Amino acid sequence: MPDWVSHFPASITVIDPDGNIIEMNEKARATYASEGGADLIGKSIYACHQPQSEQRIRDMIATVGNHVYTIEQDGRKILIYQQAWQRDGEPGGVVEIALDLPPEIPHRVRS
Repeated sequence: MPDWVSHFPASITVIDPDGNIIEMNEKARATYASEGGADLIGKSIYACHQPQSEQRIRDMIATVGNHVYTIEQDGRKILIYQQAWQRDGEPGGVVEIALDLPPEIPHRVRS
């Protein structure tokens, strides 16, 4: 993983097409420390997701789709951006980026 990705201030987790975690940056390892942190690499994400979430992930991989939403946790608003990726035209898995959002975000419309 490139150094800038390792130290990027968003949590970045990458899974393969079978749902196994193959990469986690430092923020992701810290975020999931209570679940195992870096020891989660090589483990399936499906063990900790509801069946409907598992199906959504499988669908994202099959269609090279994405799933974008926000959550609030411990008083923080977090953007979750999940995007399927490909390697040589074949499903590669999903990248999840979880980014803390500031309390107030300007919205600009550009033409």
